[in-house]
Amino acid sequence: MTATEATTDQHPDRSAHLETWSANEIMRHVPSLEWIIRKLDVDVRHRVDILWASVADLPSADPRYPAVEHELQSLCRALDRLADLAKHIRNTHIPADLGIHIPWALNHATSCLRTLDASVFNRRYPVQTHDRSKAEPVYAGLLVVLQCVAKATEKVSEVDPAVWEKLLSPSPLAPLPALREGTPSTAC
Repeated sequence: MTATEATTDQHPDRSAHLETWSANEIMRHVPSLEWIIRKLDVDVRHRVDILWASVADLPSADPRYPAVEHELQSLCRALDRLADLAKHIRNTHIPADLGIHIPWALNHATSCLRTLDASVFNRRYPVQTHDRSKAEPVYAGLLVVLQCVAKATEKVSEVDPAVWEKLLSPSPLAPLPALREGTPSTAC
């Protein structure tokens, strides 16, 4: 072979063997990003609003107050961790008052989740990057938030036993399920 001859590549195109993020399969064990945002923004917010309304007027001298406050603070920490998993933002002006911190943490976590790209959220990263997808840690963070809400509900029910009835009332923000196409309407 001389310097003027065309060289032939003896190796096939190696980039054809590399995975692309958008072509990877969807992880079926992780719900969609829209579902996670809706669960946090509608369902969890509705439950937390009812829980806080039940104990907002509880005096700090009440012997049940420290246990309730501890559970609500752990809920705020779980919401902050969820927001940190979605998008690492340092907020230095976190409200100290628990009644303000709870909705602030919910808003912060929801806004951080909305910054994620829904089209690639459920897909695993390409193997060659040696990274993990954000979907599994974010979903785990949501499960921790739901567990904290359940624990807080138990503590608030010790203060206000009627909270269970309030929680069973439907959320005013939750829309009615849509009819499938081709299903007869019940309206006249």
